[in-house]
Amino acid sequence: MWNVQPIAAVGATKVYTCPGCGLEIVPGVAHTVAWRADGIMGEADDLAGRRHWHNHCWKVHT
Repeated sequence: MWNVQPIAAVGATKVYTCPGCGLEIVPGVAHTVAWRADGIMGEADDLAGRRHWHNHCWKVHT
């Protein structure tokens, strides 16, 4: 199970590396933030493990 949060282009203000393709997500690009909702180490660890994905990469991953 995953928590998924869409990030609008206007809210994308930092550079992230997409774990799906390894390429950068640059500021101004809408994307998806996802993190596990059922990790065995607890909610704080799940939240710390959140990752920013290109929308396409996330769709392919799930």
